[in-house]
Amino acid sequence: MVQDILLETERLILRRLTIADAESVYAIRLEIAKSSDLPTLDDTRNRWLPFILSYYQEGHGFGYWAAIEKVTNEFIGWFYFRSAPNKATDTAIGYFLKRSAWGKGYATEGVRALIVKGFTELRVKRVVATALTRNIASIRVMEKVGLRFEKLFTDDATGREALRYCLLREDFDA
Repeated sequence: MVQDILLETERLILRRLTIADAESVYAIRLEIAKSSDLPTLDDTRNRWLPFILSYYQEGHGFGYWAAIEKVTNEFIGWFYFRSAPNKATDTAIGYFLKRSAWGKGYATEGVRALIVKGFTELRVKRVVATALTRNIASIRVMEKVGLRFEKLFTDDATGREALRYCLLREDFDA
């Protein structure tokens, strides 16, 4: 449906995720999961996706979206743009792409488009992103789109060192 398209970039269509995306989402979750925490298709379809889809019910333009490569119409991953946990004023941005889409600029393209939409249409005050210190590619994406280093911290989910980057609306407007 046309109303399910969040936005288009030069090479991507970002549209709402649906339950019909369960197998594609599962394949990417499986590809990027640690061997000790493998997802299942049932978990993806019956728990993970319904939680993700609940963001759309708020109706504020935030949530998770499928990333579709325009040329091939292939599902290559998803982006999120949502309230940051424990920070009412922050909007968290991130993405998960299948390995075959890595290194092609899709992450930078999608994140940049969401940041522009966030500051111009959704009037967010601050965008934040995090990455493990070993994830050099994601750190470069954050820097390319204009986010600035904020702090080093221990990620609660992994127990590993991570970096937090941010961009304020007034810095974006400048």
